[in-house]
Amino acid sequence: MDVQGMLSGKQEQGWQSQANCMGVDPDLFFPERGASTREAKEVCRGCVVQADCLEYALDNGEKFGIWGGMSERERRRLRRARALERRAIAAAAS
Repeated sequence: MDVQGMLSGKQEQGWQSQANCMGVDPDLFFPERGASTREAKEVCRGCVVQADCLEYALDNGEKFGIWGGMSERERRRLRRARALERRAIAAAAS
C-alpha cells in the first residue's frame, strides 16, 4: 500500500491526519531506483508525526518508499541495530 492510500484509507490511526505528506504527490516517497530521496526526506524532516510514521513502517515491514524520513536501507539498519540491542539486553539479564 502506498503512503497516500495508507494515510487516507481504512487503516486510519489518527496520527496520519497530521502528517506533512498529506496532499503531496505519493511518487515523491517512492522514487525510482537510484533517484534522490532528498525531497521526500525534507517533507518528513519537520513532521510532528515522523516517529509514528517510522514505527508504523517498522511494525508493518514496509519494504519500499520513504517512511518517517528513512529509506528501506536505513530502516533495515535500524531494525538490525534494535535486534542487536535486544539480544545484548537479554544476554545481560541472563
